[in-house]
Amino acid sequence: MAIPPPPGPQPEGQYPPPGLPPGASPYPNTPYPGPYQPWGQGYSPYNRPAPVNGLAISALVLGILCFLPAVGLVLGIVALAQIKKRGERGKGMAVGGMVMSSIGVVLLTVAVATGGVGDFWDGFKDAANDSGGAAFSLKKGECFDAPGGALEGMAYDVDKVPCAGEHDAEVFADFRMSGGAYPGDGAITDSADEKCYALKDAYAMDAWAVPDNVDVYYFTPTRQSWRLGDREITCMFGNTDEKGSLTGSLRKDATTLDADQLAYLLAAQGINAAMDAAPDEEYVEDDLPGHKKWATKVSEALTTQADTLRGHGFAPAVRKPVDALVKDMELSQKEWAKAAAAQDADTFYTHYEKGMKLIDPKKTVTTRKALGLATTPPPSDENGDGQDGEGSGTGMEV
Repeated sequence: MAIPPPPGPQPEGQYPPPGLPPGASPYPNTPYPGPYQPWGQGYSPYNRPAPVNGLAISALVLGILCFLPAVGLVLGIVALAQIKKRGERGKGMAVGGMVMSSIGVVLLTVAVATGGVGDFWDGFKDAANDSGGAAFSLKKGECFDAPGGALEGMAYDVDKVPCAGEHDAEVFADFRMSGGAYPGDGAITDSADEKCYALKDAYAMDAWAVPDNVDVYYFTPTRQSWRLGDREITCMFGNTDEKGSLTGSLRKDATTLDADQLAYLLAAQGINAAMDAAPDEEYVEDDLPGHKKWATKVSEALTTQADTLRGHGFAPAVRKPVDALVKDMELSQKEWAKAAAAQDADTFYTHYEKGMKLIDPKKTVTTRKALGLATTPPPSDENGDGQDGEGSGTGMEV
């Protein structure tokens, strides 16, 4: 069978060459009766050039970027050997990469000797933190909206908004963890949960002004951001309803309260702290010594805070309701002292109940109204669970 000539102009002569009998092949030792060679490096019907060596390209890129210069130098040397052996192109790239990588090696050596590498790495870590590694650089008192409105899962960015309007969360505190190796997700969550709940009262001192559907959330470092130096945990208030939001700031501290409000709330917090120290055993019969120790703490707190309120120079309009409140606190203190000295559970209960009634949260409403503070007790206090107490919620990690 005759083989047609290849497409395009023929290099020389005719096809087939003249002088051959019909059907004769000028290449009797080849399986193909035409002027073709088997496919190989020496011939291509499309005249394709030799490929460029991949290592030569890599060496050039690393040399230009001055990234891992020693690697770029080695790749250039290997590339030259491969090019010579395989007949590939890219010798200029390999040589150029080797030259620039050699310069990079020299500069790196100088940087190590002068401490420049440490400065560069510190700057890199700071930049990583500023760009979002440390919970987007949110500050205490700032409010923001989270993408999708959800304060759980992984967060990559937030939109800061004024606290006066609607927002998803309000930052009330932040702190840094210590340590070298990543402590694990559980340890970070435990630390965030413990400290954020402890810090919230310093920001929202008026617990009655915190809506019941508000709870504590936090941003924590990831394993990846920890490697870049991120140790910051950001504590925030958010709505427990995923579709809900907050309106207005919950901040009630020395920056927003007057002297009289601050004095009253500090006293209330002192009593709350003692009330929160109740033993784990719910029934007195199960731990009478523990309950007596608790009663002693409450008695001492009532004495201290009553003296503080009595000694503060309240405005005339506030002085009268505060004095009435202090009188009840002093009577309650005596009952708690008797409970602390009780020899049996029944005696403890008798004085405990009297002491609790004298500091019923509802008794503070008149004083709060005069001070301009919130006057609706949180649900947990409507049953008389403690003075100026607050509801509890579940912290959720972001």
